[in-house]
Amino acid sequence: MTVANDEIYEKYLQKAITESNALGDELAQAAGGTRVPVLGSGHPLADVFLLKYSPKASELQEGVAFYGRAGNALLKSLQRLHVDPMAIYGTNCLKFAGGDEEESRPFLLRELHIVQPKLVVAMGEPALAFLNAASFPLARELAPTEGELQEYTPTIQGLVTPDIDESLDEQPAKTAFWNAFKVLGEWWSQTPPY
Repeated sequence: MTVANDEIYEKYLQKAITESNALGDELAQAAGGTRVPVLGSGHPLADVFLLKYSPKASELQEGVAFYGRAGNALLKSLQRLHVDPMAIYGTNCLKFAGGDEEESRPFLLRELHIVQPKLVVAMGEPALAFLNAASFPLARELAPTEGELQEYTPTIQGLVTPDIDESLDEQPAKTAFWNAFKVLGEWWSQTPPY
């Protein structure tokens, strides 16, 4: 009996949703009622995994990664690049305000295992250092070369950009971010759907 690709995809999607919900529950428990966890947002089986280092005030207020100015800027950029926003998942390295790297690293590893992206975009040097130190299975260390596709694992490519939060206010910083990030559009146009 042959199972259609859509049925297989639906099973993987349901598994990813269940695991994402469990991860959210674990983050809430780790918060201990005294901190607000900031959860990743986007498609649970996204092709593109956006990673920035720490949550900003608007993200802490809502408890959702990429909420606020950075999220709005990303949506505009994705639209300009003709990248489907439904194929994106975004998260922070640190899951709490003033978070601890050691506490947060296992959560990021779980997110990468759940989402199984085709491309990881590390935004800024702290996010890149955190990702490189995470010890994801079969991962190679990404070089701090902005705007160049690199092999992260045999099945995941990596792209390094400037920190989006630091790129929102001054034109030279916006231009530097855009020049690195626009590689995503080229990659997207050549990537077949699942």
